[in-house]
Amino acid sequence: MARLWLTLGALYGLLTVSLGAFGAHGLRGRVADDLLATWGTGANYLGMHALALLACGLLALHVPGSRLVHWAGWAFTLGGLLFSGSLFALALSGVRGLGAVTPFGGILLITGWALLAVGIWRNL
Repeated sequence: MARLWLTLGALYGLLTVSLGAFGAHGLRGRVADDLLATWGTGANYLGMHALALLACGLLALHVPGSRLVHWAGWAFTLGGLLFSGSLFALALSGVRGLGAVTPFGGILLITGWALLAVGIWRNL
C-alpha cells in the first residue's frame, strides 16, 4: 500500500502543478474571475492532499499494518477527486449545481485527516 499512496501523492502533485498552470495561463480571460478563483481553490486543495498522500505512503512504510493510515489514504484520494474535481468541473462549465458535490469531498478530506491523526497516535 505504501507504493500506492506514494504514487498517488506524486500524481496528485503532478496534477496540481499542471492544473494550476492551466488555470493561471489557459483560463485567464476565458472564464469569469470567480470561476478562476474556484479553479485555484481546487488546485490548492489537490496540492495539500498530494502531500497528505505522500505522508500516508511514508507512514505505511514504517507501519505497514496500520489500517487507519490506509483508510486515510483512501479518504484523501476519493476526497481529492470529489472536492477538487467538482470545483474544476464547475469552473469549466459554469454549472453551479456541480458545487453540490464539493461538500462530500470535503467531508472525506476531513475524515482522512482524522484517520491519519488517530493512526499516527496509535502506531508511533
